[in-house]
Amino acid sequence: MILYELVRYYDRKSQDPDPSQRLPSLGLEDKEIAFVIELHGDGRVNQLLDTRSLDGKRLRAQTFLVSQGEKKTSGVKANLLWDSAAYVIGLDRERKGKAEITPAAAFRARIETLPEQTKADAGIHAVLAALDRGDWSVLHAHPAWPEIEASNPVMTFRLVGDRELVCQRPAVVHAASPVAAEDAAPNRVCLIDGVPRPVQRLHSSIKGVWGAQSSGANIVSFNARAFESYGKTDRQGENAPIGQRAAFAYTTALNHLLGKDSRNRVQVGDASTVFWADRASAFDTLLGDLFGEHIDDPDRGVRAVQALFDALKTGQLPVGERDVRFFVLGLAPNAARISVRFWLNAPLAELAPRIAQHFKDTELVRRYDSDPVAPSLFRMLRSLCLREEIKHLPPRLAGEWIRAILEGLPYPPTLLNAAVNRCKAEQASRNSQGTREDNVPYLRAAAIKAWLNRWSRIHQPHEKEFTVALDLHNTDAAYRLGRLFAAYERIQTDAAGRELNRTIRDAYFGSAMSTPASVFPRLMKLSQHHMRDLKRSNAGLHIVRDRLLTEIAGEIDGKSAFPPTMSLPSQGRFALGYYHQRQAFFTRKEATDTTTTIKEE
Repeated sequence: MILYELVRYYDRKSQDPDPSQRLPSLGLEDKEIAFVIELHGDGRVNQLLDTRSLDGKRLRAQTFLVSQGEKKTSGVKANLLWDSAAYVIGLDRERKGKAEITPAAAFRARIETLPEQTKADAGIHAVLAALDRGDWSVLHAHPAWPEIEASNPVMTFRLVGDRELVCQRPAVVHAASPVAAEDAAPNRVCLIDGVPRPVQRLHSSIKGVWGAQSSGANIVSFNARAFESYGKTDRQGENAPIGQRAAFAYTTALNHLLGKDSRNRVQVGDASTVFWADRASAFDTLLGDLFGEHIDDPDRGVRAVQALFDALKTGQLPVGERDVRFFVLGLAPNAARISVRFWLNAPLAELAPRIAQHFKDTELVRRYDSDPVAPSLFRMLRSLCLREEIKHLPPRLAGEWIRAILEGLPYPPTLLNAAVNRCKAEQASRNSQGTREDNVPYLRAAAIKAWLNRWSRIHQPHEKEFTVALDLHNTDAAYRLGRLFAAYERIQTDAAGRELNRTIRDAYFGSAMSTPASVFPRLMKLSQHHMRDLKRSNAGLHIVRDRLLTEIAGEIDGKSAFPPTMSLPSQGRFALGYYHQRQAFFTRKEATDTTTTIKEE
């Protein structure tokens, strides 16, 4: 199913009316080539062209349509008329092993395999003459030569006065087209289209999967006798027979979706996630706009969420879009192979309400103006990790979370566990602006709220859901205890009259969340001392804080006020109550209704 849908996507994109969006034909590929050697007809080097340009803070080479490269796992294999400098100009590089042929000799031998009528082409004639001359002095004089020696970049040729590369000349493209009988490939029923086809023995590498080998990895491959059967020991691909065209189509489509500039991919934890529609759609990049990081346009996600909510609010998605089926594929690295983390497909009419519900569940009052209104999954997952390093994320959490979003399922328990444990383990510190970091920051609190509301909606539909901001009418004991802890901490700071380097949060937060009975009696005594100090220094603020304590504690049952232990969901409610109450301290309100608002002095 996965490969079949990728082939269908290739078939559609290969006929795209926009040439810039069109996928390459069979036997071709898009390749970034940093340097182009411009030749005279007799093989003399005219100049070296540097195709790179600044892309952010780094140089990025121009992309050209060239013949498909060889799959290089080991040994020496040359591409046709383009390759690294070691192949093209014989740049001296240290090589592993002892190959029978040098890269430069293999590069020329590959050209010599072309038919005689093709080698008569002016471009091929010039390249062969240049290789015979071996005079690369013009390149040595170029300012980028030291960089070429160090990085061994990809290079190719072009004739003076031509706009196309030599490898793009019609005679070369025609000669380089795949031959069905290549390597005497046997005919087998292709698993994708069900028609007898020449089997592709080695499939092209998939590049762009985060954490996989930079040279690429494979989804379909066999390299050990344990995976070979029925005598298919010499042609690995026969164990999963896929025709040459289908293999080219699905690998080309997947590499396109995983490309650097692709708007059809997002990074969700360790899962490189790609998505596409079964036909042209205005919502083709919907998931990328909603869940992706947009450094160049931070408001793109907000606009996408708003557009989705507006479409659902009117009750109708655009005509013809409701039945568009979306496919979501999550890929994770596994040594030289790629593992499929998840695979989902559903029509937009089903996906849109589920996605909208996710953003509604994560909606939370923001602590700072810089906090994102519609946070990406990647940023939320980072908030659950030690030092916000995604490598510390539980390996299956990202895939399980996005699956729950797109299928409307409960969020995984590991999400709440990671968020709560991070809240308890967080140590007080200061950020680059000198502001103290919170045990329950905005993104982590949003994840907790989303988990609790989703769980409650599915398992306890009659229970009240948590609101975006402070809910003074929520009588849940754990939520109230979180608010109470925040109030005790604020009273301590108010009594001191300054920002403290260490508060009760640094000493007691983890214990208060897990085992309230062991901590809150002591906190109550400390709070009484702080309230006496506050009354002497600021009587008006003392009244405000006393009313707040009465309002919070008044809803807590006496005997069961401080339970010995709290379950994981209760710890999440504690953290959310703490966040809501702390945020209320920083939000100035008009006291129009004393039963629902408390005005800060």
